[in-house]
Amino acid sequence: MTIQSSVERKYRKSPRAPLLPQAQSQKHDNLEAREAGIDGASFSGAVFNLSTTIVGAGIMALPATVKELGLIPGLIMIVLVGWLTESSIDMIMRFSRASKSATYSGVVADVFGGAGRTLLQVCIVVNNLGMLVVYMIIIGDVLSGAWLNGVHHSGVTEEWFGQHWWTTRFALLLLTTLFVFLPLISFRRVDSLRYTSALSVGLAIVFVVITAGVAIVKTIDGSISMPRLLPEISNQASFWKLFTTFPVLVTACICHHNIHPIENELKDPTQIKSIVRTSITLCSTVYIATSFFGLLLFGDRTLDDVLANFDGDLGIPYSSLLDDVVRVSYGIHLMLVFPIVFFSLRLNLDGLLFPYAIPIAFDNRRFFAVTAALMGFIFVGANFVPSIWDAFQFTGATAAVSVGFIFPAAIALRDAHGIAKKNDRLASWLMISLAVSSSTVAVSSDIYTIFNGVGG
Repeated sequence: MTIQSSVERKYRKSPRAPLLPQAQSQKHDNLEAREAGIDGASFSGAVFNLSTTIVGAGIMALPATVKELGLIPGLIMIVLVGWLTESSIDMIMRFSRASKSATYSGVVADVFGGAGRTLLQVCIVVNNLGMLVVYMIIIGDVLSGAWLNGVHHSGVTEEWFGQHWWTTRFALLLLTTLFVFLPLISFRRVDSLRYTSALSVGLAIVFVVITAGVAIVKTIDGSISMPRLLPEISNQASFWKLFTTFPVLVTACICHHNIHPIENELKDPTQIKSIVRTSITLCSTVYIATSFFGLLLFGDRTLDDVLANFDGDLGIPYSSLLDDVVRVSYGIHLMLVFPIVFFSLRLNLDGLLFPYAIPIAFDNRRFFAVTAALMGFIFVGANFVPSIWDAFQFTGATAAVSVGFIFPAAIALRDAHGIAKKNDRLASWLMISLAVSSSTVAVSSDIYTIFNGVGG
């Protein structure tokens, strides 16, 4: 097992502590062998779990983002964010080894003390809670439909079976929670989700293949043209609108909260660097393909959520069938992303509330209590949050960039162990600049929209 730093030992009692009775200690040892990954997770399983952590709801916003920036700058930004994400994770892992920390919060505690640890855990909890509420809202939209600008967009169950009590949003989300989410979030090892994560990545690729296929067919028959290569700046408002795309891009590869849980279960922990590189390369390829073919297919008609574009005639045979396949595959994809994000949410909330307790995997009562409380909060939030952006933009613009960029950059700049490289400092200042600017613009834009709406 990975050696814990003195800071982590201060906050978290070991399940092998000698104060435990011998029988109870042996019970914990056996559970640790089954649940904490001593048998060893595989390279492919870790790649699928990390890739699933990355590719969530944000993929659907990328075509509209690239539309605003122009094709060339947009694709360059996706590559840049992928490189920055890999750099930030590399910094975290190097400082983890230097401080002998087995968790992200342990690295932060080693550099910034208990206050830094608590702040990071709060950011992860806020970010992941917001993401999961958004995922459940989108799943409800896909299955039961949604109202947008006074127009009702039917969900797949309404289209297939008509309106019944069991096709309502509340009923479908309740059934999804009971029969999909609860079984998957009951696993105590992240590696137990490797097969569902592999299916999730496969479903994301299905979406890319369908989008690319339709775009290529329509390009060949001459019914669509190339999108704008550069941004269209006609006035000051259009210039400032470019900056509203940054939060979507900056948060596109956030996966830092699951790096340590995945590494701690690996058969060969030295593989983590290759796993991160493979996952980010795979996800960046999916992002680039989605952005290019989505923008090529829909052009200036590309909506903020490109999934909404698959709600009508695509102009090719079997259009209705393809629309349903895209929406259903994406809804299932999000159902399978949900437990991998929930895993790190539960770990960090437990660490925040019970910093001196044994790990949650060894305490059944605490495990199920925290799980039930979180699931209840997410279910209520998904049924009562009025808009997807209320949850996504506020959390994405603040907590996500802190977890993904600000904390890793601060760790490298503080350089408590004297191991930072020259490139680390350059990348750190670039991360902080992007994070602060994107957060400021996004929050300012949200506040302006709220007050403008109230005033109107």
